Amino acid sequence: MDTTSTPVPVYNTFTVLVRSSFIIDVAIGLVVVWALHMAIRTIRKEFRTTKLRGPKGTSLLLGVGKELFESVETGAMFEEWSKEYGVAYEIPLICGQKRIILCDPKAAAYLLSKDTWSYTGTPGLKEHMVRTIGKGLFWAEGESHRRQRRSIAASFNSTTIRNLSPIIHKTVDRVRAAWEASIDANGGESVVLDVQKWMNYVSLDSFGTAGLSYDFGSLEGKPNSMISVLDAFGAPSSANFWDGIVLLVSFFFPIVLHVPTKRVEMFTKLREQMSAICDKIIDNATKEKVETSNSTIDLLLQAEDEVSGRRVTREEASPRQIRTLLFASYETTALMMTWALVEVARHPHVQTKLREELLSGGEPSYDQLISFPYLDAVVQETLRVHSAVQDLIRQAKEDDVIPLSEPVRTKSGDVVDKIAVERGTVIGISVPCMNRSEAIWGPDAKVFRPERWLEADGVTKKAQEVKGYRHVLTFGEGPRTCVGKVFAIAEIKTVLSVVVKNFVLEMKDGPDTKVEAVRGISLRPKVTGEDGIKVPLRLRHYKG
Repeated sequence: MDTTSTPVPVYNTFTVLVRSSFIIDVAIGLVVVWALHMAIRTIRKEFRTTKLRGPKGTSLLLGVGKELFESVETGAMFEEWSKEYGVAYEIPLICGQKRIILCDPKAAAYLLSKDTWSYTGTPGLKEHMVRTIGKGLFWAEGESHRRQRRSIAASFNSTTIRNLSPIIHKTVDRVRAAWEASIDANGGESVVLDVQKWMNYVSLDSFGTAGLSYDFGSLEGKPNSMISVLDAFGAPSSANFWDGIVLLVSFFFPIVLHVPTKRVEMFTKLREQMSAICDKIIDNATKEKVETSNSTIDLLLQAEDEVSGRRVTREEASPRQIRTLLFASYETTALMMTWALVEVARHPHVQTKLREELLSGGEPSYDQLISFPYLDAVVQETLRVHSAVQDLIRQAKEDDVIPLSEPVRTKSGDVVDKIAVERGTVIGISVPCMNRSEAIWGPDAKVFRPERWLEADGVTKKAQEVKGYRHVLTFGEGPRTCVGKVFAIAEIKTVLSVVVKNFVLEMKDGPDTKVEAVRGISLRPKVTGEDGIKVPLRLRHYKG
């Protein structure tokens, strides 16, 4: 054995150990510093934020997060808590985090009216948006949000939608023709069809043709990889326990989205497929160079910032904005149209009254269509009872004081009519709670009753304090109100007009057929006992 060489490996080993220990010490030190920082921040936040009462967590780790994540009736949970703790209260969430919940029209109006610099999306929600549709309008804050919204808004004003309405009507007419053919092929009496699938496709084809000058062909069964991915997301989640845990934790600690799960892979695939379609849409629109077009994509490419006069870049128009619009059209407008058909099917008197109004005026123009009072009431009640958006969540970027319409009692027993929030505080508004709260809408708040919109006192004084579109928060409010709401309402009204005038809709198994909500990306309707998210309705020709 050569003893002269022994000190060298010993020295090297010693050096490695010292370096390893140093790295470990540094890592431990960083963790300790981070923990102290978070503790100080939490103490500071609690000191400067009004200490509100609220429900106790059912789990030390998850608070009430697990119950909210698993429930499809979170609005009812929030409403029950508001009855016990008042219009503003605090809920415990994962790893000791807390969220203030507002069930108050005045407080909600104040929060949602603030500019996008003062209150922003949470890091977890923003990371989900990035992975799904990119850094588009839903993701943007401040100046970026203002600029992106201006570039899109011109393509969704009432004048543009009026010009696009014949294209929307033509798409819905294709659905009518297909349904008539199905009834005739089934013996001419009736046929049972999954209206949810049809509304998904009519929404995508309608916006594709009218807004993007691109025919997806989904109504004709044209293969489309993006549709298959969206359909997979629309189905109730079949994810395993690990998928569920990662999804729940990711809203609070977005770094876990880097953990490979089935759902994360689906998000990646969805974005890839949507990006490929968006590039085709932009390339086609650029090559055509139509001088006068009402298409959303053409107006996006022609848009200029009103302040700077700067032409919107290709990156701002595509693919992130087109992904945003496609996602909203397929996932939210289609959901609203499906619920509208379900409600007229299970309320025959509503269907009959609506049909009588629609048949009284011949073939309506766009202006006539949007002015039918009972049609408007049916659509508005659908938006109130069945919001696609469940929660509006904001994070304070500066210290603030939020006013309340009625006083609440704090943890210390004090009664206050405003609450202080420190920078970093997360605040949530439950849309179903606000839209269906008995304290706001009265004892029949849970009932689908379009007549409330036509009665002098049908909308309560408390509900009139809600500053959203027609006193509901389905489209949000303030700087982040849904930019495409006029298009969505026109599409829903067109579908109801064409379908109700030509068909009698019935629940597949009679008026007692149960319809439940299931969780996909959004809460979607499903007839109990059916596979997936099917909503089969029985359709008959209307023969007058």
